[in-house]
Amino acid sequence: MGKHKDNKKRNNYWNPENNESSETQEAERRLNSDYAKELARLQEEIAHLQAWVKRTGARIVIVFEGRDAAGKGGVIKRITERVSPRVFRVVALPAPTDREKTQIYMQRYIQQLPAAGEVVIFDRSWYNRPGVERVMGFCSEEKAKRFLELAPRFEAAMIESGIVLLKYFLDVSEEEQERRFRQRINDPLRQWKLSPMDVESYRRWWDFTRAYDEMIRMTDTDYAPWWIVPSNDKKRARINCIAHILSSIPYERVKFEEPDLGKRKKRPDSFVQDTRIRRTVPNLF
Repeated sequence: MGKHKDNKKRNNYWNPENNESSETQEAERRLNSDYAKELARLQEEIAHLQAWVKRTGARIVIVFEGRDAAGKGGVIKRITERVSPRVFRVVALPAPTDREKTQIYMQRYIQQLPAAGEVVIFDRSWYNRPGVERVMGFCSEEKAKRFLELAPRFEAAMIESGIVLLKYFLDVSEEEQERRFRQRINDPLRQWKLSPMDVESYRRWWDFTRAYDEMIRMTDTDYAPWWIVPSNDKKRARINCIAHILSSIPYERVKFEEPDLGKRKKRPDSFVQDTRIRRTVPNLF
């Protein structure tokens, strides 16, 4: 993926580190408020989507790929933070075990596909093969090419089985990726996010660019297209991506059946309060 430039003035408004002027700060506060309101609205719609998925037994797969530090985790977090993990399941597989290395490549991904009433979100997916594995030499060029030929057939089979498949690629510029990496280096709360693979992806920007370009070109189909999410601006990327997901799934609002709580039973005459001392967390706040 090549570089894309954002409107600098607009981007500054969304940058919490910007302190140029009181006018800019006020604009920033307004935009942050608008972002919070729109995110809350979209998360309410995600809750309606969840109810529909449970009611209809729908099966949905959402694939997130993209540059390192492009914000995949942030989008996924905002999708899942207000819904049930029993419906929205996030899959972020580690490196394959020795046993898994002897299996058919797609095997460990197939077993993660959703059953009825589930939404599975892949935080990186089978597209590791033409991306990280290919660039880092973990698989041969021949295997990567073969994957690119077979992946559209695999996805066609998924869709024919009734699965809704959405694929998103988050793209970020060289400059913004470097800024985020340096931010991770300098912030103890973010240092865990910076892996040796991230460092390699920084050094091999153009190798990954070439690999991702071919990956998207060869696996972008009418039935399972790639959707590119420009993510130099994280907040806009989150809003735009979540809104697109909701618009791409033909869900309907399911009427909530309000339960009747009834009356709480009275305390039994035979109940005796336990008087043993119990450990209580100190009241520090």
